[in-house]
Amino acid sequence: MNTASNTSPAPIVRSPALAVLANPKPANDLLSLLLREQQSMTAVDRFVSHEASAPPAQARYYRDLIPDMQPGPGQQYAFEVDLDACTGCKSCVTACHSLNGLDDTESFRNVGLIHGGKSDAGFQQTVTSSCHHCAEPACLTGCPVNAYEKDPITGIVKHLDDQCIGCQYCTLMCPYDAPKYNSARGIVRKCDMCSDRLSSGEAPACVQACPSEAIRIRIVDKADALAASNAGSFLPGAPGPQDTIPTTVYKTARPVPANALPADFYSVSPSHSHMPLVIMLVLTQLAVGAFSFAHLLPKANATTGGPPLSHALFALVLAGLALVVSPMHLGRPLLGYRAFLGLRHSWLSREIIAFGTFAPLAGAYALLVSPLAGASLKYSIVARYLDSARIESLRDTIGVATIAMGGLGVFCSVMVYAATKRPHWGAALTGYKFFITTAVLGASAAFMLSVLTNHEPAESIFSATKSQLLMLVIVMTSAIAKLSAEAIRLRHFFDKRTTSEKRVATLMIRDLGLATVGRFATGAMGGIVLAGILWLSARPGGQGNLHNSFVHVTAVASFVLLLGSELLERFLFFKAAPASRMPGGLT
Repeated sequence: MNTASNTSPAPIVRSPALAVLANPKPANDLLSLLLREQQSMTAVDRFVSHEASAPPAQARYYRDLIPDMQPGPGQQYAFEVDLDACTGCKSCVTACHSLNGLDDTESFRNVGLIHGGKSDAGFQQTVTSSCHHCAEPACLTGCPVNAYEKDPITGIVKHLDDQCIGCQYCTLMCPYDAPKYNSARGIVRKCDMCSDRLSSGEAPACVQACPSEAIRIRIVDKADALAASNAGSFLPGAPGPQDTIPTTVYKTARPVPANALPADFYSVSPSHSHMPLVIMLVLTQLAVGAFSFAHLLPKANATTGGPPLSHALFALVLAGLALVVSPMHLGRPLLGYRAFLGLRHSWLSREIIAFGTFAPLAGAYALLVSPLAGASLKYSIVARYLDSARIESLRDTIGVATIAMGGLGVFCSVMVYAATKRPHWGAALTGYKFFITTAVLGASAAFMLSVLTNHEPAESIFSATKSQLLMLVIVMTSAIAKLSAEAIRLRHFFDKRTTSEKRVATLMIRDLGLATVGRFATGAMGGIVLAGILWLSARPGGQGNLHNSFVHVTAVASFVLLLGSELLERFLFFKAAPASRMPGGLT
């Protein structure tokens, strides 16, 4: 049955906008005025719908949360956080992430937790933190490519993404974990206080998004920030302010108990291993040690018939390999040539230049000690001005310069990590580790090369020189000294107080126990057991019944075990390194 004819047609419902357009009669209501204005607007007008002088739509919510003037001389912008108003809602984190277009794993702002007090009067406080735009930013001084700048007027510390090579050294230099490495982009990025918005009179995303107005931008005197840092006044549970002078001001009307600690204070987890750096550090120190022993103990080569060329080439190959491996650590390795830009202030730049000079010097030395090169020099232009004695003097001069540059490179490596001001990377401890690695691997390599280049028959009895015995003594004493020092530091695992030393020991014993056992086992076997067997048999009054073939195999095995042991030690150097950061705990 067709019911359509028995029903009245449905009424046509028109939108108010269509009704106005259908009615040619002028109207004075707001909608009619807006529609007429829209029809007369150009394409540009549609995108620029308000005057340039008009304040942002949300200005009334943050007008009192940003300064109405720029900082004067001796002043800069800074974050101010009202801890009493912070509820830990993470609106600031979400707004910062959204506005800056951060990747899923990135976050310029974080919310942590501090707690303490007594059982009957507990204390708990959420803390929002970001880059503190320090008066003396460590990220800026450490960067080897000048990818940071501190605005001379606002004091905002900005990261120049185009300049960054992704070395990640700033993430180690900053005690507050502000710079974040983005592996997908191969660069580091960080908070710049939404400087573009701030310069236009609009608040940063975190300030604007906070529903309780816990974050604001204020102008601070740098002298006041310095005085507060000298007094150690910053935030309970945060790294000390003395080194970088952070300008963020945390205020609260509540008394903070003396035992207030971050919620994650007792949690430790392994850090990044930085394997290219592990290999680079060990190989460069091995190269410096091997070359130094080859030049300073030439009698070992002369007595056994092995030319010093083998030692020089060995050091040259190792140094070249280290220089090839090191750029693999960079997020943008093709831009690694920029690393010399920070020579005036960055130990990383100085390290790169020192080892970059060491390798060519070692190559020049190898050329001068090469028999083929020596023969060709007789007919070269050099021979017209230099006789054989002067050529030998030039070789010795280049040898000393190579050793000096190698030693300088190792020293720069020490300072690269000492500059971070982290207790477990102190200058004394790191220098002790790095220079003993240079000694133990250099002496072991020099001994191995001296016996391998020995032209005596394999079945004949090995007869050691005084220089070779001295190398074995250096190997054993260095190995014992280093392993003993590392074993003694493991006792901090049983400390009652949770210190940086206890965190390192905890990681080495609990999380990295297999690597720690491997480190001590290979070091003891290669540097003490095998080297001891060689020394006891080859020393005057010893057994003296070791064949050259056995000595060759034992020397190679000792070197390989020591090399593996030092690689494991350097792996633990990075892996068992407690991170320095602001209070955390909320997930």
